[in-house]
Amino acid sequence: MIANLIGGFIAILIGVVLVGPLATEVSTTTATTNATGGPCLTGSAYNSASAQCQLYTASSWGATVLDMVPGFFALGILGIGIAVTYSSLRQAGIV
Repeated sequence: MIANLIGGFIAILIGVVLVGPLATEVSTTTATTNATGGPCLTGSAYNSASAQCQLYTASSWGATVLDMVPGFFALGILGIGIAVTYSSLRQAGIV
């Protein structure tokens, strides 16, 4: 029981620490500014060639789905916490 709690705590701790850097990487990837600091404009010759604007000009739904990744990652960490707690309580005979 204690081993499950310690292992679960370590997994949750690592997951929580990684949520911030994951969100930063996702926001950097889906950045809506071009190399000059201006907004990405669909159809502009310069912006379609800019590496930072390619995701929004290629598919806006792809950028939207990518923006949801940190939220689902956090939900996964929450699920791990619930599963570890439930399994430990079940082994102890409380549930």
